[in-house]
Amino acid sequence: MAQRPIIATIDLHLVKVLFTVISERSVSRAAMRLQSTQPMVSAQLKRLRALTGDPLLVRSGQGLAPTDAALAMLEPASRLLREAELLFAPQQRSGPFEPASAALTFRIAASDYLDPLFLPRIVELLKREAPLAQVELHPLSAEIDYRRKLASGEVDLVIGNWLQPPEELHLGRLMSDEVVCLVAPDHPAARGGRSWTVERYLQSEHVAPMAFHSGAPGVIDEHLAAQGLQRNLVVRSAHFSLIPLMVARSWLVLTTGRLFCSRYVDALDLRIVRCPVQFPPLTYYQLWHDRTHAAPPLRWLRERVRDVARQLALPEKAT
Repeated sequence: MAQRPIIATIDLHLVKVLFTVISERSVSRAAMRLQSTQPMVSAQLKRLRALTGDPLLVRSGQGLAPTDAALAMLEPASRLLREAELLFAPQQRSGPFEPASAALTFRIAASDYLDPLFLPRIVELLKREAPLAQVELHPLSAEIDYRRKLASGEVDLVIGNWLQPPEELHLGRLMSDEVVCLVAPDHPAARGGRSWTVERYLQSEHVAPMAFHSGAPGVIDEHLAAQGLQRNLVVRSAHFSLIPLMVARSWLVLTTGRLFCSRYVDALDLRIVRCPVQFPPLTYYQLWHDRTHAAPPLRWLRERVRDVARQLALPEKAT
């Protein structure tokens, strides 16, 4: 008797278990995410090991680590799940997208440079208009290959700011923001006047977020370098939301958008001052791949993100 092909022994849920267990690197966390039980997921992992001929997860210190073979399975598993989600979504087969009844997962990779209220408002709007949908918010950092994730379907949308966004992706302009400096109230720059010069700005100690690409200078330093300038950058942080507190307790200077800075001025007793170097406005975009360009659920998602961006009013400019 001919042996059944391996595809005949696999169901889509098993692929989801594979992806979740490898991503979480924990059977218990995977069970919680899958709304299942630990014994059931353990049994499914045992079946997956038999099917793949690989242990998939091995002991490493106090936890588990995926094998090389398991890591190689992540992207095709994610792609398969995303394609199945689009294939079987009812709105893909007939009629317009109905957010109120859509049981989809929206995956957004975003920086936290824009406004601390931006992502919470997006989640609020999505849960109000699409209550059955799930939302995954992914970080946008040097370790994240967002182009590959968009192409593979691991994320649906990327939100951030670039001097020159990637040409191969679709983009929608969300908003522009003035570049300013955030300083402590006792910083010399807070006194204003003509003493806050380009030279003193460059000589001050600066803090900045990690760039989107490892080894890249970042938007601010990229613009400075184009003018033959270099600032005294002494702190880089992957945790952008913690930077205002660092600034409040030091003489560090943060150079970023006014909208972000305005959310922290009163709470932390900080000052927004003009930047002596002329910068173009920070322009924020949403980026997406051609593979999802025409998908009604994701077109709806992009429209909601655009609406939230438009609703965020810029604060009044400081004199």
